[in-house]
Amino acid sequence: MKIESEIEKVSSFQHLEMLANQVVEGFISGMHKSPFHGFSAEFAEHKVYNAGESTKHIDWKLFAKTDRLYTKRFEEETNLRCHIIVDNSSSMHYPELKSNQPFYEKKIGFSVLASAVLMNILKKQRDAVGLSVFSDSYEYYAPEKGSDRHHRMLLNKLEQLLEQPKGKKSTDTITYLHQIAEKMHRRSMIILFTDMFQAEEDEKLFNALQHLKHNKHKVVLFHVVDDQTELKFDFDNTPRKFIDLESGEEVSIFADNVKAEYEKRVEGYFKNLALTCAKNHIKYVPVNVGDNFEKILTTYLVEKQNFG
Repeated sequence: MKIESEIEKVSSFQHLEMLANQVVEGFISGMHKSPFHGFSAEFAEHKVYNAGESTKHIDWKLFAKTDRLYTKRFEEETNLRCHIIVDNSSSMHYPELKSNQPFYEKKIGFSVLASAVLMNILKKQRDAVGLSVFSDSYEYYAPEKGSDRHHRMLLNKLEQLLEQPKGKKSTDTITYLHQIAEKMHRRSMIILFTDMFQAEEDEKLFNALQHLKHNKHKVVLFHVVDDQTELKFDFDNTPRKFIDLESGEEVSIFADNVKAEYEKRVEGYFKNLALTCAKNHIKYVPVNVGDNFEKILTTYLVEKQNFG
């Protein structure tokens, strides 16, 4: 699934919806080659009839042609409620892109396009979607709805996130995850895009994630990182100044002097995150900026099937 090169550089990000649609269409067309063969029925105007459902909307004409029971889908029908949460702290606006790099090779750009991709697929399935954005404040909240106007409003908000923040914006993940959890009254799938840069204790963070799971919500955590520099610490061995994007704290070091210890600690942190999420029945998925979006979509489809 390769996004066409001529629209990789998005002027004013006005093609966000077009890019998202292209990713989804490419994914759907490739489904027959994947374990999701047959899942494309989810995108049709009908869905398979399940025993025990009302027979009121069965399409008997289609039954006569196919000898299979399908029910008609309607504009107001919503099978799933999904709330997308995006971390918009300063660390998410890393790395600084060169002029020829597409916007989705920055963590916030990747999260924005991934969110737009999920919104596109939710729209095709006539599901309801909401959006929350947080950093050092609760920047934005929209409840789950399925209308075209609502979809456009959320896309406009996502486009605004691609602007570099003015000043340093720290991450207050715990406070705002608790606030978001309080707003979620109806059972939903909650999808969080964050780089997990926070100063708070891990235990408090997972208490907040657990709060998101109340009322039997399903929580998917996409851990967004730049593999090359944040995971592999891949820098040449010249003296460099490293600056914390949120606190402004600086440290000057030779990368080679700390590379082994850095990678060891990061690997341990990732393993601990994955283990703790597994214990708490939270789906944990590390994703690399600039990768294609198959992992995002495949995770969503699997989790939706398991949502029930």
